[in-house]
Amino acid sequence: MVAEDSVLLRDGLVGLLGRFGHEVVSAVGDAQALVAAVEEHAPDIVVTDVRMPPGFQDEGLHAAVRLRGKRPTLPVLVLSQYVQRTYAAELLDSGDGSGVGYLLKDRVGQVEEFVAALHKVADGGTVVDPEVVRQLLRRRRDPLERLTPREREVLALIAEGRSNGAIAKELVVSEAAIGKHIGNILTKLDLPPTDQTHRRVLAVLTYLRA
Repeated sequence: MVAEDSVLLRDGLVGLLGRFGHEVVSAVGDAQALVAAVEEHAPDIVVTDVRMPPGFQDEGLHAAVRLRGKRPTLPVLVLSQYVQRTYAAELLDSGDGSGVGYLLKDRVGQVEEFVAALHKVADGGTVVDPEVVRQLLRRRRDPLERLTPREREVLALIAEGRSNGAIAKELVVSEAAIGKHIGNILTKLDLPPTDQTHRRVLAVLTYLRA
């Protein structure tokens, strides 16, 4: 389902998703309608704006977080006009940490990338807009100072939602080398022992909060 107060963008998203074979069960324009529509339709994924009526602050984001509190595995892809680190971190903190995405609205115009991000989030993955990652990278300090420049580069690509294979291709190294870098990152960030997927989410959260 789609939640966006701009009629033009909302209709555009509905048309775009339909063109790629997705059924939009509901398209609404405010946070209250978003909550009601999710409870009524139980969609496979929610695509929502951050700022919506009545206050045009962060109503859409907070509605998504509340919904994931009730249904931790509900996939949510949040669209934002601006880079807000706290928004991305709050979203990743919600639910069970899986199936979340934070993209800038400009990314919708890059249709194939947007649809790929949608699919990844729907499948339980985590996607953070590359521009968000780039801006945050300029502010990197503790607790990432223990990481080497290459490890920080790998972590930035993990935050974008890249797979090990995609990271290896981007950095022109072997997948085994990427696996070693990721192991070092998880160790240096002192993340609690758990399954690999969850530890990657925790690593991204550490990255966003730093």
